[in-house]
Amino acid sequence: MTFKESLSELKDIDFADLDIHQIGVWPAALKTILIVLTFLVILGLGYFLKVKEISQLTRHAAVQEAELMQQYQSKAFLAANLDAYRQQMIALDDTFGALLKQLPKDTEVPGLLEDITEVGYGSGLVMTSISLQPEKISEFYVELPIRIDVSGDYHDFASFVSGVASLPRIVTLHDYSIDQSDSDRLAMVIEAKTYRYKAEAEQ
Repeated sequence: MTFKESLSELKDIDFADLDIHQIGVWPAALKTILIVLTFLVILGLGYFLKVKEISQLTRHAAVQEAELMQQYQSKAFLAANLDAYRQQMIALDDTFGALLKQLPKDTEVPGLLEDITEVGYGSGLVMTSISLQPEKISEFYVELPIRIDVSGDYHDFASFVSGVASLPRIVTLHDYSIDQSDSDRLAMVIEAKTYRYKAEAEQ
């Protein structure tokens, strides 16, 4: 049957006389169209119910694969450089230990005060007073402020600051004020700060 004959046959069909329960006796052209439509409906339902879901799962798996590949590359790089990282950790531990030794312990604070006093006298200053202030506790260390009252001239002050900076212990200078004293000398009040590592019991 040609396409023109099928179209002619469809024109001659009275759809009102068709019975859904007697599809077997319907005209061949109509049955062919019905089969094609059924096939298209099945394909459409199959796509939306299964193929689309599988496609989404595939895309999700592809994204997950890319993420896992990136993690693998990162971990592979770390594994390849593990020995170098271990050497860096050892070097950091040595550096940290050396810095830690520069922080005075409680028993070394009086010796540090003596060192500061000697630097002051060596710089030509008159030490009026040197006194410990209340400790300030931070997360990993304890700050030990020291108030220093001295008198001298600008050159003596500069020599004193340089001498304190050269001490083997970590000492920083803060918040200074310089005023004219009763004599021809200048009076300076300065706060020195040293630090000690916070013991595990204090943490």
